Amino acid sequence: MRIMVFFDLPVVEREDRKRYNKFRKFLLNDGYDMVQFSVYCRLVNGEDAIEKHVNRLNANLPPVGSIRFLQITDKQYGKMKFLVGSPKKKEKMANTEQMSLF
Repeated sequence: MRIMVFFDLPVVEREDRKRYNKFRKFLLNDGYDMVQFSVYCRLVNGEDAIEKHVNRLNANLPPVGSIRFLQITDKQYGKMKFLVGSPKKKEKMANTEQMSLF
């Protein structure tokens, strides 16, 4: 399973930029990979792990902005189509590692 986090945070004021960077660093340190700007994704192992990571997200939310998460299966994520561009090296590696486990 995967958790995708989408966020839109203000960056007008200096304090806003600090909050943005703090949240972004939290995501990266917690194992999320950037899919696109303000879209991050993380592999998780089942419903218990999803609940754990959603609780961690809630504990690190900035006070303003818009943040959403979406829980999807690896199969659904694998069906994502690229209209422009291609998968990043890290995405290709994750899919290869998953396939070799089965």
